[in-house]
Amino acid sequence: MFMDNVSKKVEELIAETKLNDLLRRKDEEKGKNVVLWVLAIVGAVAAVAAIAYAVYCFLTPDYLEDFEEDFDDDFDDYFSEEDQV
Repeated sequence: MFMDNVSKKVEELIAETKLNDLLRRKDEEKGKNVVLWVLAIVGAVAAVAAIAYAVYCFLTPDYLEDFEEDFDDDFDDYFSEEDQV
């Protein structure tokens, strides 16, 4: 009778320990899932921003290049080859 009570208590203790381990694992997995989702969202936003910036740079005309070409043409008219040292 005494041994039956002891074995029942041991079995209950083992079952409770297993249950606690399962609950802790679920909590740890939830924490890992949250971190994974946050990193995935940040990565997606960064990728979209990088693509948008690349498209913007590709489609924006280069006004400085046009300005430099006009300046070179006008600059040549002011000086003759004789003025150069």
